[in-house]
Formats: sequence, C-alpha cells, structure tokens
Amino acid sequence: MVEGNHRVTVEDVRKLALPLGTKVVAGEGLLNRIVTWTTIVHPDDANAAKSLQAGELILMAPNETPNQSRAASDVEVVRWAYDSSASGVVLSEQPSSSAIAEANAYGVPMMTLPAGSRIRMVEKAIVSLLVDRRGQIERRGTQIYRQLTQISSRNEGMAELVSTMARLTNKAIVVQDKRLQVLYNAVQPHLVAQWDEMEMFLRKVDNLPVELQDRHRVVEVENPVLMQSLPVPGIARYVSPIIAKDLGRGYLSIIGRDTDFDDIDMLVAEHGAAACALEMAKQKAVSDTEKRLRGTFLDRLLNGDVTPQEAVRQGERFEHDMAQPHIAIVLAWQGDKTPSLRRLETIVNSVVSALHIPGLVWQRERENEVLVFYACGEDEAVAAAVKLARSFAGEVSRQAPGAKAAIGIGQLAMEVSHWRTSHRDAVQALDLARRLQTDNPLYIGDLGVYQLILGLNERDKLISFCEKTLGKLTEYDKNQQADLIKTLEAFFACHGNLTKTAEILIVHRNTLLYRMNRINEIAGVDLERPEIRLALHLALTIRRLLPLT
Repeated sequence: MVEGNHRVTVEDVRKLALPLGTKVVAGEGLLNRIVTWTTIVHPDDANAAKSLQAGELILMAPNETPNQSRAASDVEVVRWAYDSSASGVVLSEQPSSSAIAEANAYGVPMMTLPAGSRIRMVEKAIVSLLVDRRGQIERRGTQIYRQLTQISSRNEGMAELVSTMARLTNKAIVVQDKRLQVLYNAVQPHLVAQWDEMEMFLRKVDNLPVELQDRHRVVEVENPVLMQSLPVPGIARYVSPIIAKDLGRGYLSIIGRDTDFDDIDMLVAEHGAAACALEMAKQKAVSDTEKRLRGTFLDRLLNGDVTPQEAVRQGERFEHDMAQPHIAIVLAWQGDKTPSLRRLETIVNSVVSALHIPGLVWQRERENEVLVFYACGEDEAVAAAVKLARSFAGEVSRQAPGAKAAIGIGQLAMEVSHWRTSHRDAVQALDLARRLQTDNPLYIGDLGVYQLILGLNERDKLISFCEKTLGKLTEYDKNQQADLIKTLEAFFACHGNLTKTAEILIVHRNTLLYRMNRINEIAGVDLERPEIRLALHLALTIRRLLPLT
C-alpha cells in the first residue's frame, strides 16, 4: 500500500499515470480521493469473486468477446465500487448512459481511457506512481514531450499545441512572442471575467520575473519554470521562456488557481516551452524562405524585369493586391552606431501587423534600407502614407530608444510599372531626411525647395550666399555664446508666430522680442520685409544641407 506521506489522489493518477487523453465522465469534483492500490476487473468476472479494499481504483478491461454475455456490466461495477468504497472506476470502453447516471448518483469518479489503451500497461503505470512517484513523473514528462513534439512534426501548428496543453493541465495557456504580444491562448471559463486585466499584466516587460527579463540571458536561468502571482487574487502562473539557439524567443504561461498547481503543470510548462521553441523555429524558417522569395521578386520588379501580369500573379501568392495604387516608404538608420537593419525590419513588420496594413515589407541589405510598398488606395493616399510613416517613427522611438531612423515617402504609383519611380522618389526624400538629421518622415512632394538647392551645381555660390546672409549672426553666436541662429530657425518653424516661438524656445516673449531686434541690428536686415525673410529662410536651409554634402 502507498505510504500516508506520499498520498496519491485520483487526480494524480489521471494526470501522471493514465494515458494522455483520458476523459473524466462522472464525478469531476471528487478527484481528490486517495488511491491506495489498483485492480483489474474483466467483463466476465463476477464481482463477488473479487476482493476489494477501500481506496482501490478499479480498472475495467475491454470486452474481448462481444457476443458473450458479461458477468459484470459497467453499471454493476459502479455499484460495486460504491459498496466497496473504491476511489473510482476507469473504463476501457465508452460507458452506458446508465453507468454515468449511477456514478453521478453514487458519487463515484469515473474515467474512460483513449481507444487502443492496454489495460496491463495502465495498471503498471498506476502501480509505478504509487511506489515510485519521482520515477513515474520522469516517465510522464517524456510522454508529454513526445506528444507535444509530435503535434509539431505533424504540422498541426501552435494552436493545437496550446489546446493540448490546456487539456493536460485544465488551466489557461498563453504563448507570447519576445515583445510579449500574445500569439495564442486558451482561456478557462472561470477566468474569462478577469482575462483582460490579466492579459494587460502579461504584456508588460516589468511584470516578468526579473530572471526572465533579459532574453539574451534566460538560457542561464537555473530553474526554467518560475511561479508568479497575478493581479487577480488567488490566481498565479507558471512561466517559462521559449528558447531557441540560446536566445529567448517568447514565453509560455500556465495560469490557474494558485492552490491547484502540481507536478503535471510543471512538466507541461517545461516541455511545452521546448515544443513551442521547435514550432517557432519551424515557423521562422518558413517565414524567412517566404521573405527571400518575395524579396527576390520585388527586387526584380524594381529592376524592371517583371511584367504587370506576372506581378499580379505573384501578388496572389503573397495574398496581396498588386493592382491597387501603392506608395513607397523607405527607412534607414541614421548615425554610426545603430541597431541592425534586421531590427528595423522587425519594427516595421510589427507596426504593419498591429495595424493590419496591406503592405509588402522587405529588407534590402545591399542598399542598407527597409522598403515598404503600401497599398493605400487613391483617396487621401499621401496623408495615409505619412500617418503610417509616423507610426514607424514612433515605434522606432519606443523599441530602440536613442536610435533614429530617416524615413522617405515617394509619390503615389497608380500601377506596378510606376513602383520604380515611387521608390526613387522615396530614396531621394530619405537622403534629405539624413542630411537634415530629422526622424520626421519626409514626403517627396513637400521638398521642392530642398530639391532645388541640391540640384544647383554652383555650390560655391550657395555657400557665399549663406555666409553673406548669416555670417554676422553666426560670428556673434560664436563670440557671445548666444542663440540668434537657433532663435531664427524656431521663428521660421513656427511660421513667424512669436508666441509659439517663445514657447518652443522656453523663453519669455520679451526675451524673444529682444533677440529678434538684435538679429535685425547685427545682420543689418528688416524681418518685416518678405524678401528678407525669404533670403534668411533659404540661407538657413542651405546651411542645414551643405555641410552634409
């Protein structure tokens, strides 16, 4: 018999010894009964001939001779289990409705084994659990890992993995990516009311256990499964990093009542994370292959090697409507020490995915750019493209603090044959963004003055004009540690509005008026005259552009 300090319940047997896929058909709330031993009953056995002690779990073997009458029906076995104070009944075949009703009436837990289960192997596993719990847990872990990895090998996908883990644990399952976006989940009914609150908690990096927050070091964590309380009273989770190639690729959480966690949940968390890593690696390999094929095709398109008809056919493969009007948006990092181009592509893809944008994204490594062709339609196309580009800039700022990306937007291309022109315009706008050192997206149609200046061949004359117009102000700022040039730039940025200019510069309006008067005096100009304003504005523009040429 099992020792009192190693008590095993019916629920322990279900989770750790019975075949995976065993179902509870009666007595769901009675699985905490203690199991002392197990015995097999054959349909041709007479119950009276069997000696049964309290707490034994009855295993009813399948009827191997269907035409022969049974000495013990499933209903009789349930009654016998009740009379003998058995802990429960496990059937090899589907029970009759009468047996289920009897089990519920007598309060006898009843379960059914999956088809093809071998009753002697089931008995052996239960005995193993009763006499060697640790050894049986290790064997169960191997079974769970094998079942989960087989799901991936059969290409049943992450959704089936999550569903299987939910069935094994009777708890909620959440799979998140490295940015904590929820990829898949399975929610138990009793958690639905608080689920939004819990999911919000799961999405914040600071709420991860400290050991798991650095995805580059999670492989060093000694215990891969950690327990954590959630903001809902009485609810906790097991959380484990999903690791592939020594790098955290995401997180697996098993969520339930904090008093309900057991060995099986630990096993599912550990082996489930490993199975998720295999599935993510497979999905990534497929995604990378698709990206390469798409990138090769789009490079050919920009080189003029693709007919409109072929473009439309290829678009169907990518589930993208190539016949729609498109605008090119080009992004590149600014500065010397920057994140990788792959990182920029990932950020762009995260925005496109989150906003459900109809766009084609690809990394052009040789050109050191990430290119997006946005199917924006014809109405308000430019405004929509600028809005999307600003979303890219905002996400860059959020995900890569301190880094800046230049963004250029091309003209609207009404058909595929015009994509090359839109891309060329976007690259020119990108170049201007780099020269101006701005992370504000620049649309080529708004850059007429800049294009005119850069298109002029007589650079020396431009420099001379700039020095003649701004030279005295520059010299004054240098000698007096003043900010007259900065004041003038802010003045034009605010379209001559003195109140807004003072706000931007964080100075009193009287201080600004004093500076404007000094500009007039030192430069010998009158800012009230339109032609003077134009000259100064052009000179400032030249000053921003030419040092970078």
